[in-house]
Amino acid sequence: MDIFLVVALLALGVHTLKSREQAKRIALLGGYLAKFQIEKLMQDVLLGYQRALGEADEDRQAQVWRYLEQTEQLLRDQFNRFTLEFAKEDEPQTRGSRLALAWPFVVQLFPAVTFDMRKLLSVHAHGISQAVSNSLAQTPKRKAFTVMAELLLMQHSCHWFCRSKTVASARLLARHQTSYADALAAVAPDTRRAYASVIGH
Repeated sequence: MDIFLVVALLALGVHTLKSREQAKRIALLGGYLAKFQIEKLMQDVLLGYQRALGEADEDRQAQVWRYLEQTEQLLRDQFNRFTLEFAKEDEPQTRGSRLALAWPFVVQLFPAVTFDMRKLLSVHAHGISQAVSNSLAQTPKRKAFTVMAELLLMQHSCHWFCRSKTVASARLLARHQTSYADALAAVAPDTRRAYASVIGH
């Protein structure tokens, strides 16, 4: 058999198996997310921040910050509930690959290079809660940047779990013009330490 045909068949097989695994993780995470309005609330918060930061008048800007507080709190509460619900899943279903690229059977064959999405979501839930409550006593502008970073890193983790780290980083850059490294550097120090512990950095 032609070597190129063998390689092509192997590549097709790997791609098929990888796609099936990704589809299962997408369905798992999506099934939980469908119960909440997290994506919509996140979009509302991010757009609200952009509006506030674009206001030249300080009084008007302050009004926007106050208006966003209820949406921030609702997002925090829904994400906490989502995290608690997802934590009920069995561990084999919640493990994702730490490798930059997606390969089939990594979770089953090489558990040492995987992370537990339940623990990672818990880190994000704590980070978002602390940022929304402004535990660091930051100015409204600095608080907004911290909340944004916490949300973007959380979104990166969801894409990483469903696809791969490389795909997640590319999406973050394309959608929000923010690199993975920049998002990680902008979250609260406690989030960064806990996040590194879970993913093994």
